[in-house]
Amino acid sequence: MFIPGKFKGGKALVIGAGKSGVACANLLASKGFEVLLTEEKKADAVKDKLKGLAHSVRVETGGHGKGVFDRGFAVKSPGLSQSNPLIAALKKKKIPVFSEIETALAFSPGKLLAVTGTNGKTTTAVLLGKIMSAALRPGGRALLCGNVGIPAAAAAPKARPRDAVVMEVSSYQLEDSSYIKPYAACVLNITPDHLDHHGGMAAYVKAKEKIFRFQDASGCCVFNYEDARCRRLAKLCPSKALFFSSQRAGGKLSAWTAGGKLFFRAGKAAVSLAPPLLPGAHNLENAMCAGLMALHCGVKPAVLRKVFAAFKGVEHRIEPAGTVRRVSFVNDSKATNVDSTLVALKALGRGRNLWLILGGLDKGNPYAPLLPLIRRHVKAVLTIGAAAPRIEKELAGACPLITSGTMENACRSILGMAAPGDTALFSPACASFDQFRDFEDRGRRFKAFVKKLRPSTLNPLP
Repeated sequence: MFIPGKFKGGKALVIGAGKSGVACANLLASKGFEVLLTEEKKADAVKDKLKGLAHSVRVETGGHGKGVFDRGFAVKSPGLSQSNPLIAALKKKKIPVFSEIETALAFSPGKLLAVTGTNGKTTTAVLLGKIMSAALRPGGRALLCGNVGIPAAAAAPKARPRDAVVMEVSSYQLEDSSYIKPYAACVLNITPDHLDHHGGMAAYVKAKEKIFRFQDASGCCVFNYEDARCRRLAKLCPSKALFFSSQRAGGKLSAWTAGGKLFFRAGKAAVSLAPPLLPGAHNLENAMCAGLMALHCGVKPAVLRKVFAAFKGVEHRIEPAGTVRRVSFVNDSKATNVDSTLVALKALGRGRNLWLILGGLDKGNPYAPLLPLIRRHVKAVLTIGAAAPRIEKELAGACPLITSGTMENACRSILGMAAPGDTALFSPACASFDQFRDFEDRGRRFKAFVKKLRPSTLNPLP
């Protein structure tokens, strides 16, 4: 557990010059620590990221000098494996290594609401943030941060006691954390992801467990009843376990869906609300989860009703990108794993109406789970990036497979073959780092290219 007073005025090491590393270095410097930011990449590769760095922070690039061991504690980038030589060496010398999120939270008096799961984290966190913002006005705020793209160290310490810190938390960030204690938490679902980083499914699940491990009876954790791994984790939860389901109603559930409505148990009664107007059963689950977390915080159902009615989703997740020649283009760049792509196929499949763009940096998970929905809904798969050969091998025979190389080539090919009313779905099921900076860069470039194909208008999804 990171206790600022224990290291007050001491020497801090921040490993990695990404967004969270720079934000954490600035935070620690502002609190009186002598900070060294160390980065393996050379200066030219990170010079843009360092532009906002405080002048008092000392920087070393191109490797790690001996000075890294002359520190009272370290904060690591979530992208670094626990087996990284520097991390291993620091631990061998008994130098504590903390996560960026627990470091940020040590300086934050706000109430922590933490969202994790393999898929749906961003939508749920953004929706929860909007609910809490509406509920806390005028005396409080909701600060959205974490894996959603805003470093915890840049946002959480700005919270006041009446504010809520709504944090999207990845398995990487949880794995690194020695102690976090959310007032409300959730595990949306758990399917294989990041196994190359964690070394296996057991370690991945163990990382997710940390979101509730240090809670007590005053808190709650929301679980997806239809996910067997979530049900098993709920048995280990020391706080109040709440369940939602998109496939059954009543019983021990705290939220469910029926007749196009969402139902939330409030005491002995159940309150019904219209869900956000977003496609797919997964968005009903996201809304139920966010709603349960907010209700635990004392938010009134009327606030949920108002926010649900206005919510339009998040960028890069089943996002309309435009229509060209009556073909709808959909940006689902946030689908960095197979399960996310499955969700998009279920949400958008209408007979055989989809042209699916797959590929990027392979994450080691099988693509075979896509086969049933591809056979049912996809006219052709267009492959891009480094994972293309493996995708084509594992999906052979399901539908025509077209090696496209790049996202731009894939879009041009679709436009030459698709019929009016078809949908071009960019849902890569892979990481982005072989051809793009990150999934946001990938999605924005997709949307920009669609606009260049010819003048288009944004239409509702079919």
